[in-house]
Amino acid sequence: MPHITDTITTNDGTCTVHLFTPEGEGPWPGVVMYPDAGGVRDTFYQMAAKLADFGYAVLLPDVYYRHGDWQPFDMKTAFSDPEERKRLMSMIGSVTPLKMDIDAGAFFDYLAGRDEVRGDRFGVCGYCMGGRTSLVVAGRQPNRVAAAASFHGGGLATDSPDSPHLLADQIQAAVYVAGAENDGSFTPEQAEQLDKALTAAGVEHTIETYPAAHGFAVPDNPPYDEAAAERHWAALRDFFGAKLSG
Repeated sequence: MPHITDTITTNDGTCTVHLFTPEGEGPWPGVVMYPDAGGVRDTFYQMAAKLADFGYAVLLPDVYYRHGDWQPFDMKTAFSDPEERKRLMSMIGSVTPLKMDIDAGAFFDYLAGRDEVRGDRFGVCGYCMGGRTSLVVAGRQPNRVAAAASFHGGGLATDSPDSPHLLADQIQAAVYVAGAENDGSFTPEQAEQLDKALTAAGVEHTIETYPAAHGFAVPDNPPYDEAAAERHWAALRDFFGAKLSG
C-alpha cells in the first residue's frame, strides 16, 4: 500500500501527516481519518491503509502536533495508570473545536493540492475523540465535507456551548454515527438529542448503536470487538462509496 510521510504548516506549527493511497493510478476521493485519544500509532497506520484499499486517498494527521515530540500511549494502560491518564486527558482537552477547525482547513488544502486526490469536497471519519472531531469539522467546514462518520465518538450532544449537535444547521455533509452500548460519553438520550438536531436541520444521517463497548473498532483498544469492527468497516465502505464516488 503506497504511503508517504509529510508535514503540513498550520497557523500553530508543523503537523506530521501520513498519506495512504490505493495501488494503481488515481486520483481518488480524499478522506481525513482522525485517530482516537491515543493519537497516531501503528494501529492507525493499519486502519488508514485498509480504508485506502477501498479506493481513497487517506490522510492520517498527528492531532497532538502542538505538543512536539510526544511519547506514544499504551492503550492497555493509558486510562488505568494515574499519571498516563492525567497526561492523556490533558492532551485530549488541548484539541479544542477551534483548533480542529484550523487544522481541518490546512488538511483539506493539502489534499486538494495532491495529484493523488480528486475533487474539492472530502470525507472525514474518526474514533472516540476523533468521532467528535468529524462532526465538529463537518459543521465548521461545511463547504468542504461531503461525508462525516463517527465511531464510538463521545461528546456529540452535550450541554456545552461548543457541542457538535449545535452545528447541525451548518452541516452540508451526510452523517453516519455508530455509538457503543453503555457508553457514558454518548448515551441513548444524547443520541436522541443529536438525531433531533440533525433532523430539524434537514441533514441526511444515520445513528446506530453497535452491541459492543466504547473502543470497539480500534484493534489495540482493550474493548476491541472483531464483529463490531467488521460491521464498522462495511458501513464505512458503503457510506463513503455512496457519498464520495462522484
